[in-house]
Amino acid sequence: MAATGCASVPVKEAGTLTSYSNLGPPKGTLAKRRLYVDGQQLARVKTVRIVPTSFSFNAASRIKSDADRFLVSNALDRALCVALSDKYQMVPAGQPADLTVRSVVADIVPTDKTMAGVATVVSVGTGFALPVSVPRLPFGLGGLAVEAEAVDGSGMQSAAMLWARGANSIQDNPRVSEVGDAYGLATKFANDFSRMLIAGKEPKGLNIALPSTQRVQSWLGGKPKYAACDAFGRAPGLLGVVASKYGAPPQWTDKKPKSPVTH
Repeated sequence: MAATGCASVPVKEAGTLTSYSNLGPPKGTLAKRRLYVDGQQLARVKTVRIVPTSFSFNAASRIKSDADRFLVSNALDRALCVALSDKYQMVPAGQPADLTVRSVVADIVPTDKTMAGVATVVSVGTGFALPVSVPRLPFGLGGLAVEAEAVDGSGMQSAAMLWARGANSIQDNPRVSEVGDAYGLATKFANDFSRMLIAGKEPKGLNIALPSTQRVQSWLGGKPKYAACDAFGRAPGLLGVVASKYGAPPQWTDKKPKSPVTH
């Protein structure tokens, strides 16, 4: 049902991966994926570092504001760092590690701010008048396409993923920002990619496992398990959930890092 009111975003190559030859065919319904994973290589990994996410030229040209692009890339890196902390020791970007993860936003579909505002008024307004609010209006939805890989110390690719997903009327709250949808989808990508790295294989079905204590603490805006993750700031927590419900732009509540990471 969610797919019927969903923005269409194709999987796209940005030309930044070490190799595309090992990637499988596209799979998925809501999120489209092409992936490769070497479980034997990943089994030897103990430490991981994250290179800050960048934008392809095509994706950057769609979002003019540097601050908006940073919101998306930083949310992706923060979610990735916290999720990978469940299994690996996370180290700062400038230090050596068994595995280096790098992601690139290959494409982005801006959210129509006017339509997001209208959709918020309709959804919240009906929530007061009806037992449940109506789904988001399926117009002006945003989307995101990302390519990412994990390489070992010699530069050999241990895992890679091309990923694309559009916002949908059921699952994604409208936010009055050009990157309102991309901001939320960045976290969904990070969860998909980290799940594959942690499992060392292609994930099957929905992830119904309960989140770890460190994930819950980080999601609530608390101190992350590893100091390296603090480079990406703290999650908005419950304040962010309330703000998204009422259509507030993500920059109103996003806790930016004190000094943004470069490389």
